[in-house]
Formats: sequence, structure tokens, C-alpha cells
Amino acid sequence: MLYSRLKSMEININCDLGEKSKFHSIKNDPELLNIVNSANIACGYHAGDEKTMEMVIQISKKNGVSLGAHPSFNDPENFGRKRMNLSSLEIKKLIFDQYEILQKIAQKYNENVTHIKPHGALNNMACEDLELATTLAVAIKEINKDIIYLVPTGSQMEVAAKKNGLKIACEIFADRNYEDNGNLISRSKPNALITDPELAKNHVLSMVKNQAINCLSGKQIPCEIDSVCIHGDNESSLATAKSIRNNLVDNGLELKPLNKMDKFN
Repeated sequence: MLYSRLKSMEININCDLGEKSKFHSIKNDPELLNIVNSANIACGYHAGDEKTMEMVIQISKKNGVSLGAHPSFNDPENFGRKRMNLSSLEIKKLIFDQYEILQKIAQKYNENVTHIKPHGALNNMACEDLELATTLAVAIKEINKDIIYLVPTGSQMEVAAKKNGLKIACEIFADRNYEDNGNLISRSKPNALITDPELAKNHVLSMVKNQAINCLSGKQIPCEIDSVCIHGDNESSLATAKSIRNNLVDNGLELKPLNKMDKFN
């Protein structure tokens, strides 16, 4: 029954990559790029550098993984996880500059950045704040109205992106628990992360199958799900990524890079 329901569905697995910093090793990145379909690449503002971007782009190209910019506040000291209050012009400049950094490097390898996904505090704030979410959506539309905007499902970012007519991919998080309002449980709380690959695998399949967020309380929130985000900075990242990928394939889902999904073509 489950197989017949899911076999015609397509899904994407994305991962934040190239986040070389004092907080995060990139040792798993090459292997993660054998598992995921789309890479959200740090552009040097919270983590990463040109050499790391080149490495991720080259492996992505070889593996058929689509490239995305992962722009952040300019805050390497806090890995982009500290909230900042900036003007809309400053926010737009952050997005423009980081996209251009990555796109310039991608073009050296005859590749293009085909999606954008904000990072850390910038992403979390925009999930809650429609004004900030609108600033981000407008910035992305100005860069390229056909670029895919990867947003947390059910967020203000999704609302603003739809109002601005963007191509939207809605994501869930494989290794994070959710509050009853659909937001991620803060990393400062002990139950924020799902570190058991078996639990993560079942968590993801249930959400994709039901097109609903599973809240920690047991509540389900109906939503659109196009993509599953796996974080590369947990000890169990590789095991979790493999487990989730295998389980989705075993249940008949077709895995695709964001820019190859039917909804965008």
C-alpha cells in the first residue's frame, strides 16, 4: 500500500556543505556528496573559503549534484548562528554578494548556482518574520526569477516566496525535532536533534508519506514537502544520510537534484 502510494513521487535530499571552520570539519563532505542530490554551499561569510567551494563544486559536478548558495550573516565567529538586526539593503547585499562569490567559482567549472538556501540565524529569523522573509524573496527574484528558493515548509519564507512568484522547494529537516507551531526546536534545548539514524529514517518517511510535519508532541501539521535536509555536522551524519536515502528509495521514491525535479521543468 505504502509503495503504491509513493512510487510516483519525487523527492530531493539536500545538505549544507563546504562549511569549513573552527566549528565544523568538512571531512564527510566528499562522502555526503555521494548520497545527497543538492548541495547548499557556504560562501565564506559564516564558513568556507574559495578552495573549499571549488572542492564541493568539482565533486558535485562529477556526481550530478545541483549547486546552491548558502548565504549567511557575515559572522564566522558564531558560525552565522547569532541573530542580527540589519536593514533591508544590508540583507539584500548579503544575498547578492554571496551568490556572486559562488556563481563566479561555479562558472570556472561550467556550472551554475541553481538554488539558494539561507543559513542559520538569517534563515531562522526569516521563518518567523514576514518582512525579513519578503526582503529575502525580493533579493532572490532580483538575482534570477528562475532560481529555486529552498525554504522550510510552512514558514513565513514560503509565504513571502509564493507572494513574489518564486520557484519554491519546501524542505523538512531529517535530524531535527519540531515545535507545535512548526518551527524547529532550538538547538539550545536537549531534544532539538535526532541523532539515531533509525529514528531519523522513520521520521522522514512518515513526513514525506503524509506530507505533514511530525511535531515532538505527536501533532501533525499538513504541508508541502519537496526536499529533505540532512545536516553534515553531526557525528551520525553519514549513517543518517545513508539510512534515509536507502529507505526513501526502498519505498519507491525517485531522488532528484532540485533543478531536475518535474515541478521546475
